[in-house]
Amino acid sequence: MKSIAALQAAVTAAGFDGEPSDAELGAVELEMPLILAEVDLLDAQIMTLDRPATELDERRIRRARNRVMAERRDLTNRAGLAQAGGAA
Repeated sequence: MKSIAALQAAVTAAGFDGEPSDAELGAVELEMPLILAEVDLLDAQIMTLDRPATELDERRIRRARNRVMAERRDLTNRAGLAQAGGAA
């Protein structure tokens, strides 16, 4: 039977300090416009949960949904440029 005690030092050698790395923070910063647009959409949808949606509510939801789609498109385009090296 093989013991895993010898492998444990290799597994736990790198300590985890609980903080996000610079790459993870950069990814969150890159996605922040999309995150904020999704929060606005949720806010608009939550406002209509307990009552019928008015015409103003429907416009607010439609604008928020369009903003989310635009931010997703922009994020996808930025990610595509980053993978392609950014040269046009």
